[in-house]
This record gives sequence, C-alpha cells and structure tokens, in this order.
Amino acid sequence: MGEFLLVTIQVDMHDRMALQLQDDLTRHIEKTGARGVLIDISALEMVDSFIGRMIANISSISQILDAQTVIVGMQPAVAITLVELGMQLAGVKTALTVERGMKCLREMRASSAGGEHASHEE
Repeated sequence: MGEFLLVTIQVDMHDRMALQLQDDLTRHIEKTGARGVLIDISALEMVDSFIGRMIANISSISQILDAQTVIVGMQPAVAITLVELGMQLAGVKTALTVERGMKCLREMRASSAGGEHASHEE
C-alpha cells in the first residue's frame, strides 16, 4: 500500500488487545515512516467507551507521528453505540469502504503537501 498502512480488525476487541494494537501500530508507523493509516473495523460488531477512546488515541498518536488516520467500514450499530456513549471522536476521519478511505488519505496527503510547499515559498 506504499506510504499507507492497512490494519484490519477481524474480531471484537477487548481492552488489552486494543492497547496492543495501539503500541504495535505506533511502532510500525515510526519504523516504516508511513504517512497514513487505514483501520478497517468492518468486522467489529460492538464497541465500548474504552475501544472508542483507543480509536481516538490511535488517530491522535498517528497524527503526531505525521500519519493521517481514516477509520473504514464502521457498522451502523457501532456508530450508534459510539454516539449513545457520547464519544465525539473529534478529528477522526471515517469512510464507508477501504477504497474511499484510500482516496481520503491521498487527498489529505496532497492537501498537506500543498500546505507545506506553500509555506516554504514564503
């Protein structure tokens, strides 16, 4: 996937698994210099507030490491649960499919690169 990482969550996650994912993904972003992360949660049937916070944390950590994050494949029940739990997930981008998520990442990187280029010209 070039400069992007694709993470597919195949099972409902428990707290320890979510923390492990966060740690592994952070290390992998640093090691590979990835500029974007797609997290496919289409197999996730339920979430709790901890998992919601982990999704937000992963997105924030990735951004600090100069990698954008897009969550793809969110089931309607998961979206409803997150809203009912009061989870804002501020700054977390979402897309319905992996293809749309890739397009979103490409657009964010192009927009970011354009901004960097413009600031260097001044």
